[in-house]
Amino acid sequence: MLTDRINTLSESITIAISTLAQELKAEGKDILSFSAGEPDFDTPQVIKNAAIEAINAGFTKYTAVDGIPALKVAIANKLKRDNNLTYAPNQIIANNGAKHSLFNLFAATIQKGDEVIIPAPYWVTYPELVLYCGGTVVEIHTNDESAFKITPTQLKEALTPKTKMLVLTSPSNPTGSVYSKNELIELGKVLEGTDVIVASDEMYEKLLYEGEFTSAAAVSEDMYKRTVTINGLSKSVAMTGWRFGYMAAHNTELIQATKKLQSQSTSNINSITQKAAIVGLNGDADADIETMRVAFKARRDEAVELFNAIDGLSVYKPDGAFYLFVNIKQVSNDSMEFCKELLSQTGVAVVPGVGFGSEGYFRFSFATDIESIREGIKRIEAFVKGLKK
Repeated sequence: MLTDRINTLSESITIAISTLAQELKAEGKDILSFSAGEPDFDTPQVIKNAAIEAINAGFTKYTAVDGIPALKVAIANKLKRDNNLTYAPNQIIANNGAKHSLFNLFAATIQKGDEVIIPAPYWVTYPELVLYCGGTVVEIHTNDESAFKITPTQLKEALTPKTKMLVLTSPSNPTGSVYSKNELIELGKVLEGTDVIVASDEMYEKLLYEGEFTSAAAVSEDMYKRTVTINGLSKSVAMTGWRFGYMAAHNTELIQATKKLQSQSTSNINSITQKAAIVGLNGDADADIETMRVAFKARRDEAVELFNAIDGLSVYKPDGAFYLFVNIKQVSNDSMEFCKELLSQTGVAVVPGVGFGSEGYFRFSFATDIESIREGIKRIEAFVKGLKK
């Protein structure tokens, strides 16, 4: 009954584990979940106020498929102000979260025979979408020693005449690694003379703890023309449930193609969300973002120290996002089994690295309170000690 296309898809492992943890907690079990990619902070009040005003004003009708003009202006202004990128309204589209942006982009550009280069570890959705669209995933593997970033040499070796796209994520989910301006410049040089599209997922841009953030499209004219910038407010302004993402590209034909697809699927994104997003994009919630960033940084610092003190575990200190990608290779070569037993024996839920394309690790989200983090790592330490006996 089902198509071959839908049968290529797997359920998101992060959502599956988060759901299991919630079910166990509902049963009364003592569960500490570090599996969800969601800030524990509430959406800033200034954004909620804008939504309430929109509801009271009756702004509840259909809008333009790609977003109301004021929203697209706010997106363009944000990209110019924060990223030194210039886009016209017809080079921008608003989507139902960045996951929707990626789906539309892949559906409009990837077909059978196309190769998509994805650095591993990667966000679980990337390869699934490529396969759904009929493409072939080409993984470039990284590790702690390279700060989980690919090199120009690795990229050059992965390129073939069939390469259609390179997916870049900075800051990264699941590792928190961040590409510097010089690193992006060097990767861009490798792509010169090709038709490779760069899908640059910059969702965690505002959650940066070291250095400065650079958009891939901003490093050269060549990269600007080939890059599709994908972003949103889910992580930085704690708007996960609002479902707001956007995409910007020099190639207007590409944007119009995704608009056509969206017109026949979801149509416009939620009208109330659009009004609320304008406030987040314009900087009215910047103080709230900074409060979250400072709290996340403090949690990161303590969690890294605690994990690195556990015999058998180690972790790269990330420059951004709110994840730790913990190395368990000294104690286990099966991250799925490790995480299942950890949850069963200690009530701690983390996500196995194999789901991100990198065996021998687990992802730990520190987007929760510090007391839970301390208790969770304490339980993990006791579990690891039991494995080493």
